[in-house]
Amino acid sequence: MGHRKAHRLSVSGGDALLTLITWLKFNAVGIVGAGVQLAALWIFARVLGIQYVAATMLSVEVAVLHNFVWHEVWTWSGAPREGRWRRLARFHVANGFVSIASTALFTWLFRQGVGLPLLAANLGAIGVTAILNFVLAATWVFSRELDSR
Repeated sequence: MGHRKAHRLSVSGGDALLTLITWLKFNAVGIVGAGVQLAALWIFARVLGIQYVAATMLSVEVAVLHNFVWHEVWTWSGAPREGRWRRLARFHVANGFVSIASTALFTWLFRQGVGLPLLAANLGAIGVTAILNFVLAATWVFSRELDSR
């Protein structure tokens, strides 16, 4: 079995730098994933003529799969092959469902509760969601303890 360079969320002692590096890798993958999603959306909707809602759903799936692969091989490198399908299922829940739900909720809260303009509210929601996704990925999706079960 491989050894993970970062397998839990910890900010104490020597783990703080490792957690920061993992956080930066996580966000780099997410930024590239957003580009992948936009490119896939354009291909599905404009080139293949798929209706835009279906094309959006397909492009999100492409981005989720892209991000998972890069997290497996780079962000949390050295993950054992065992448990990969379980991690993929967790990743879909964590980064798929949680992203949609939390972005919608926090955009509404920042817009209605704080009174931010829509795009600023959405940007704030993306920031909160990125933190939630990282915590879920570090503690649930790519947790070495969960893989050993």
